[in-house]
Amino acid sequence: MTPKHVPQRTCVACRQVKSKRELIRVVRAPDGRVYVDETGKANGRGAYLCRDRACWEKAVGQPRRASGGPLAHSLKVTLSEADQATLLEYAQQLGYVQQLPDTVPADANNLSS
Repeated sequence: MTPKHVPQRTCVACRQVKSKRELIRVVRAPDGRVYVDETGKANGRGAYLCRDRACWEKAVGQPRRASGGPLAHSLKVTLSEADQATLLEYAQQLGYVQQLPDTVPADANNLSS
C-alpha cells in the first residue's frame, strides 16, 4: 500500500516547507479583502504562514510600511493599515516558536567516523 500524499506548502516569511496542515492560510478575496482562512478552502489568492508570531510579524511588515512585507508581495496586494492591524492582532494569539539556526556550527564539519 502506498503512503498517502501530504500536500506541502512554503511559509512566505521563513521559507520553510511544511505540510499544509501545519501552516495558516491568508487569503486575498476577489473583492480585495485580506483575511485569515482557517479552513484553507476559501476562494481567492492564498499565502501560507507558520504558526509562529515571528513569521507573522516579518510577513506582514511594519505598520505604515509602503510595501507591506512578503505577505503583500505573495498576495499581489498592498496591505492597508487596517489589514495589517487585523493580521497582527491574529498573530498576538500565536506564540513564538524556537527556530533552528540557519548556520551549521564550525565543529560540525569535523565529525570523526
